[in-house]
Amino acid sequence: MEADFIHWLREHLPPHPTLRSGLGDDAAVLALAGRSDVVVTTDLVSDGVDFRLQEVDPSRAGRKALAVNLSDLAAMAAKPLAAVIAIALPRSGCGTATALDLAIALYEGMLPLAAEFELAIAGGDTNVHDGPLVIAVTALGELTTRGPLTRNGGRPGDKLLVTGHLGGSILGYHLDFTPRVREALLLHERYELHAGMDISDGLALDLSRLAAESGCGAVVHVGEVPISDAARSLDDPLQHALGDGEDFELLLAASPDAAAAILGDQPLDCPITCVGELVSELGLWQQSPGGERSPLEPKGWLH
Repeated sequence: MEADFIHWLREHLPPHPTLRSGLGDDAAVLALAGRSDVVVTTDLVSDGVDFRLQEVDPSRAGRKALAVNLSDLAAMAAKPLAAVIAIALPRSGCGTATALDLAIALYEGMLPLAAEFELAIAGGDTNVHDGPLVIAVTALGELTTRGPLTRNGGRPGDKLLVTGHLGGSILGYHLDFTPRVREALLLHERYELHAGMDISDGLALDLSRLAAESGCGAVVHVGEVPISDAARSLDDPLQHALGDGEDFELLLAASPDAAAAILGDQPLDCPITCVGELVSELGLWQQSPGGERSPLEPKGWLH
């Protein structure tokens, strides 16, 4: 549904002088109050879709709600500034926790993460209803002098890099991950990156989006995909790494020379791996360690 709706929006939303970059990226870049570097993103999480409140501490759900928005800022290589938070609380609370208990617990999960990234919680809205818990966060950031990292700058021949490990997020990582804000800012400052995004819906699906926005195709070297220990504990670890989603790692496109420098330096506390390259032929492909190439279905989390 989401892809079809975005297509409709692209055809119907009029241009606006304040909008520098919008649909098609992880966040919008706006010119506001005399500045041209304001980054805005919003994401919504809800009970029964992004977590199960009966099974997790609500502080972890609150933390995730803020973390996914910080990950969108990281995808644009933007420094976090502030966030506003809207919460629709179940009127009856959850278990023995009242709606007020629940609201406080959500913030107890958000506040340490906000402090870690020097993010101001600037307000929001709270209501109760007869439905499940819903948390909507809008986060604001600012660009560095290098400008935004977008999805549409990739070129045929670019190497594809990912941070960390992929797959198996359902075993807990999706609630406890730390967004790659610092990593994105460091890489964007030190190296010439052509394109980037975060991996929220799965490597295969998100890579297909980056390639399409860049007017390219992409080849995944499946033998090089960094698979998490959690995914290795599940059946068919590679498929989990390609399609589970909610890894919230960075996916980057860089020239062969820049990629070689990044891989040689390994400047982060987490590993950086080359998982393939962009190609001129449209589509998504997988290449085996033996060199055989075949189509790769862009599977992942579809909204």
